[in-house]
Amino acid sequence: MSQNADPKQDFLDAELISQASQALNAETWVIQVFVVLLATGIINIIQARILRRLHDVANRTKTPWDEALIYSVQRPLTLILWVLGISFSCRIIGEETGTTLFQAVPAIRDVLIIALIAMTLTRLIKRAEYNLIQSKQAQGKSFDKTTLEAVTKLLRLTVFITSGLVALQTLGFSVSGVLAFGGIGGMAVGFAAKDMLANFFGGLTIYLDRPFTEGDWIRSPDRNIEGVVERIGWRQTVIRTFDKRPLYVPNASFSSIAVENPSRMHNRRIYETLGIRYDDADKMREITEEVRYMLRSHPEIDTNQTLIVNFNQFASSSLDFFIYCFTKTTDWVTYHQIKEDVLLKVMDIILQKGAECAFPTSTVYLSQNNPEDPAFDPSALAGGSGAVSHSLSERQAPTPGSSVDSGSR
Repeated sequence: MSQNADPKQDFLDAELISQASQALNAETWVIQVFVVLLATGIINIIQARILRRLHDVANRTKTPWDEALIYSVQRPLTLILWVLGISFSCRIIGEETGTTLFQAVPAIRDVLIIALIAMTLTRLIKRAEYNLIQSKQAQGKSFDKTTLEAVTKLLRLTVFITSGLVALQTLGFSVSGVLAFGGIGGMAVGFAAKDMLANFFGGLTIYLDRPFTEGDWIRSPDRNIEGVVERIGWRQTVIRTFDKRPLYVPNASFSSIAVENPSRMHNRRIYETLGIRYDDADKMREITEEVRYMLRSHPEIDTNQTLIVNFNQFASSSLDFFIYCFTKTTDWVTYHQIKEDVLLKVMDIILQKGAECAFPTSTVYLSQNNPEDPAFDPSALAGGSGAVSHSLSERQAPTPGSSVDSGSR
């Protein structure tokens, strides 16, 4: 009986050994996958702590590049490590199971790594731009923000296009064929989106020629456009009008209109014409000389610019002289305060010289009819037309038969 039981027992033992071996092999690749993922997590924890400490050190330095570099690699490096760890685990699973699906893992891994490298470069460009702006503002130095933004946008666009072409080549596409198709398709896109392309090249022209930058006050005599530039994009420029409304102007418009940039003027002009009465004609010379001296000694008037005070016109109701000068400031509010001060001082000079400012007046002189004259008409004095004399100051009535006179007051 024992001899008959031995073969069966041997068979059962062999079967158990085979099942144990299979289970051990299965547990081996599962353990391998677990170890790979665990190692990936531990490496990520270590690199995160190291980069965090390096970031704290870089924040205390004056150069903006080290902090920007560490900031740019923090998140992408974590994702790259996980992509490598997961792809290696998928490779182990694919070799053990023989599933066809896992054959696509290497290509997917390469594309993801390319995308994460592009992400790193774009984060570096964006952070470096931010750090440069903050550094210049902290130092109080002037810089061209518009040009900086244009350069960073072009760099980011270059990174996107290059990474896209490399990813297509990694997936097995012919880059030369893609470029050739892009040339043919570009013609069709150009006809279909000519307005968009016109706005793009209009924005490029603004970045290169720099007729204005963000923060400038601009206006166009050709269009109803006036306000402060808030943002210059590739398609449109946002202008905040003086009534605080946003105005969106396509960049292509700036290629066909004249643009005035008052923000870049060096001075503001005061140009006013004032008049005195004809009765004060003898005081005109003293008044103009005194006003000229006042402007030359005024602390807010730029004497290096054109300064003119001259009598220039016999007007219908006044003797006119004009003031032409420039203020040192270009600030709108300060300019009006200076202009008010100048005009008040001119008015004081006119009054100090015993003269008065003129304004349009007319005087009507009536013929005095004799009551004994048969032609005397009482209704003319009782409210007939022309019976009222309009005059600000009193005058002697002329002799009968005088004509109507217009003069200054």
